[in-house]
Amino acid sequence: DIIFSKPLLENGREEQRHSISITRAIPIRTVRSFRSNGHLRRRHSRVPLQAPPSLVQPPGLPWAPPPSKPRSSSSLGDYNDRGPHTRQVIDFLIQLPSKYPRQRHVFLCGNHDLAFAAFLGALPARPDGSTRWSDTWEEYAQNEEREGWYKGEGYSEMHVQGRRWGGSVGADRFNHKKGTVYKGSVYDAAPTFQSYGVPHASPDLMKAVPDEHKKFLHDLVWVYEEDNVPIHTDNGRIECRLIAVHAGLEKTKKVGERLQVLRSKDTSLHTVQELRGRMNVWDIPEELLEKPTILVSGHHGKLHIEGRRFIIDESGGLEHLPIAAIIFPSQQIVRDSDT
Repeated sequence: DIIFSKPLLENGREEQRHSISITRAIPIRTVRSFRSNGHLRRRHSRVPLQAPPSLVQPPGLPWAPPPSKPRSSSSLGDYNDRGPHTRQVIDFLIQLPSKYPRQRHVFLCGNHDLAFAAFLGALPARPDGSTRWSDTWEEYAQNEEREGWYKGEGYSEMHVQGRRWGGSVGADRFNHKKGTVYKGSVYDAAPTFQSYGVPHASPDLMKAVPDEHKKFLHDLVWVYEEDNVPIHTDNGRIECRLIAVHAGLEKTKKVGERLQVLRSKDTSLHTVQELRGRMNVWDIPEELLEKPTILVSGHHGKLHIEGRRFIIDESGGLEHLPIAAIIFPSQQIVRDSDT
């Protein structure tokens, strides 16, 4: 089975969940844990843990033997800027592989994670080996004053997304898309600074973030691919290729070329549409319809399923909306509001 949902932590308590998951972290709200039948109860902003083997069978389906290949747990990205406990969420994610060594753990990079890493100097090097990114500023230069880009210590060769993430947009600036006031920067980064005990936009964050957190951000993958993933359909069970990427794939670009960019984590780009795009990455590219392919993303603040395109982000980081997950192969949707 595969579950797509979001990681969670609250008050130091860890919560269990099914054994294969693709998740998106949005730090913290109220939580309940799995019941003995494997149903998700209440959760928010934390990372899923593998439930005991007896709990991994989705309710309502006949018993099935354990899979022949290792189960996978994959998170869909955005582990910071989604609540007051970014530090605890990353701590939680880091310990999963050692706590559940028989399970494959994949952590996808979101646009917020890339920007956080850029501020910390934790981005992977550019294809030419360079770690200077001032040439990425030009595309966004007209927005520098309006967005209040970071100009403190270490900014001179920082990637543009790091400067935007660590900047100060102004206390009264309103995000009309989300219907909320910006929290510190255009990325809503202030809660992340606070979770490490430093004021927003302070260069002290670079020292406050532990090295293991920087390594975690550096090592995040930009795309996850897996073959022979089963799903249940109206026509029976079929096996598909799975592609998981934070926002999606552009319909107007050749999929193979874009996948290579994502696999190589090309940080010379000023932006990566597959991590931050909106309507341009909403649909599944037509060339992926030629063979059974599942395309899974978070990012959009929507729960959207159309054919084999899955967008699993019902809350979008807003506390009044439910956290949703999807279980494969059954395609069962579960929410933190389920009882």
